[in-house]
Amino acid sequence: MTAPVFIAHRQIWREASGLSAGDRAIPEETAIALSYEGGSYAVMMATPRDLEDFAVGFSLSEGVIDHRDQIQSLDVVELCDGIDIRMWLASDRAGHLVERRRYIAGPTGCGLCGIDSIAEAVRPAAVVGTGITVLPAQIMTAMSALAPLQKLNIETRAVHAAAFWSPDAGIMAIREDVGRHNALDKLAGALARQGIDGTKGVVLLTSRVSVEMVQKTAAIGASVMVSVSAPTALAVRVAEAANITLCAIARADGFEIFTHAQRVPTGASSDVA
Repeated sequence: MTAPVFIAHRQIWREASGLSAGDRAIPEETAIALSYEGGSYAVMMATPRDLEDFAVGFSLSEGVIDHRDQIQSLDVVELCDGIDIRMWLASDRAGHLVERRRYIAGPTGCGLCGIDSIAEAVRPAAVVGTGITVLPAQIMTAMSALAPLQKLNIETRAVHAAAFWSPDAGIMAIREDVGRHNALDKLAGALARQGIDGTKGVVLLTSRVSVEMVQKTAAIGASVMVSVSAPTALAVRVAEAANITLCAIARADGFEIFTHAQRVPTGASSDVA
């Protein structure tokens, strides 16, 4: 199987020292086809690691399946120019797939390319339940624990991460990928395959929060999501409608709460310009 990291030889120029040479670890980027019932459904550029998690998570977040047991078989097949993840579904889901089949040609970081309907692109996210309450100190602790666990990013400095944190167990799963959507799909698949209840914790992200990231978090069932970067306006509106607490711009000294702040009790507050 293709390694997730490639060692590249490169030249280095520095103003102080001039030209030198050396090696650098960089992340691999591979065309990953997701196929159902013998037909290609999507092709995404992704990091060739945790592909079973990717397949399950993508299938769940795209609504191809409702739960992981509806995938009856899954094979990862390496081809000369990429990897084909071949899945066969339970009969009822196979029929459902025919009705909603669409093809995606997805460059890195893009979760919408090829969608043939505007309504599909901005579809409402699932509405999550009451969810959990998380103290500010817990969010700070969770986010500070994230960076040391990003092994692939420590090696390459070029990938995104998505993680799942619970009040009782801390960070229970983390997945990395060159594509932020892929990392979150991989996390969703890991949770489903391990039987971890997504309603009992928080999704942590190292990327900006676009609408698809909210939709995928809602599919996981998490009521709280926290990211180091900012959200888009549409992401905020969808999170509000989905009953998700969206925290973003998480830094060493705090974070900002955009929706459903009641889940993060902070005491007295004031509005500032």
